[in-house]
Amino acid sequence: MKIRTFSLALVTALAFGSTVAQAALADYRIDLDHTYASFAIDHNGASINRARFGDVTGSVRFDKEAKAGTIDIVVQTASVYSGSKGFDEHLRTADLFDSARHPTMRFVSDRLVFEGDRLVEVPGQLTLLGQTHPVTLKALQFRCYPNQRAKTEACGGDFEAVIDRTQWGMDYLVKVGMPKMVRIGATFEGFKQ
Repeated sequence: MKIRTFSLALVTALAFGSTVAQAALADYRIDLDHTYASFAIDHNGASINRARFGDVTGSVRFDKEAKAGTIDIVVQTASVYSGSKGFDEHLRTADLFDSARHPTMRFVSDRLVFEGDRLVEVPGQLTLLGQTHPVTLKALQFRCYPNQRAKTEACGGDFEAVIDRTQWGMDYLVKVGMPKMVRIGATFEGFKQ
């Protein structure tokens, strides 16, 4: 199921070991007004460069009772927006996101980690610049609630992780002191179908 989604777009099939458990997973349609992916990186110790991606798609499946779900988020790297046209153009070049050769990055997870009733993290795999490595998104907040506009249950949250960009081969200016650690974020809400 393709849907616009930040975080980060989200879903694959979750193997529960029983057909009944699989049937309990509900699909959630991403709410485009409350979904985006972003990043922040230190700039010479003086400021923080921030940007977000405007074209995020994916799917989410979630079973609140079983505290289980799957996420599959796809981000179009050329949709990056920082507020600076020149910076956006540079972000799309081979120095950084290389949007011509790698038009998408993707986060996929088939597991949600809860402590009691609180979602605490989403371990998964991030594909960036053609390489895939594990990333765990920490849940800063997550909640399901009755959404009056959509007339159904909505679930959503705010998630983040700090990654070493060089692990994916994004080495631009690291040798001259630019930080390699990047904070990535994903914010989304979805409507139960």
